[in-house]
Amino acid sequence: MKNSSRLKKFLPDLIVIISFILISFIYFVPAVMDGRVITQGDSLAAVGQGQEQRDFMKRHDGERTRWNLSMFGGMPSYQMSPTYNSSKPQDLAKKAYSLFLPNYVYLVFIMLLGFYILMRAFRASPLVSALGAIVWAFSSYFFILIAAGHIWKFITLAYIPPTIAGLVYVYQKKYLPGALLIMIFVAFQISANHVQMSYYFFFLMFFMVAAFLVQAVREKKLAGFLKSTVVVVIAGMIGV
Repeated sequence: MKNSSRLKKFLPDLIVIISFILISFIYFVPAVMDGRVITQGDSLAAVGQGQEQRDFMKRHDGERTRWNLSMFGGMPSYQMSPTYNSSKPQDLAKKAYSLFLPNYVYLVFIMLLGFYILMRAFRASPLVSALGAIVWAFSSYFFILIAAGHIWKFITLAYIPPTIAGLVYVYQKKYLPGALLIMIFVAFQISANHVQMSYYFFFLMFFMVAAFLVQAVREKKLAGFLKSTVVVVIAGMIGV
């Protein structure tokens, strides 16, 4: 009976996730069915900028250089191409989160799913959460990013809503799911390598914490606020 009741509880969420997969596939039918590829200017420029590194790897038996002269007259390549053996488990985790969906399709899916997680954290119903996720994900700006090849910026933006969801859960005293979301998606954001977006949204989260503080003071629940804040800080540090 317990398994049946749990399945019934999560069935609406499962239906929504399946719907997101279908929506993502339908939108990118030309890419999936006909093998069409978007000409992304930023991605093409990145290929050119990375040629020096590929040439270095060929000359040095696969060894990577951490300096590139093609970027602004020369700069460290650990930011341009942050590839390390230690990131392989995280890469697998990110693919699992996107359900191993094909190129382009997975981008829309993670944008939908991330905002859905946030809406559910705000205790919205599955239907309202799904509608909110669709409105968010199909903002024209995100598809401009895809067309321009600003993929890492897009991906970072997709990981920010579930990070905020983790913050909300922690201050709702749902410490375990909240901390897990913060740890996972902070790590995903850093690996997505677009610190600018994470930096901007840090201020949004800071003001949310300030609002939780005001609420805690009014309700005389400062001890609970401090406990939640410690959980957030520790989870964030682990994610980093």
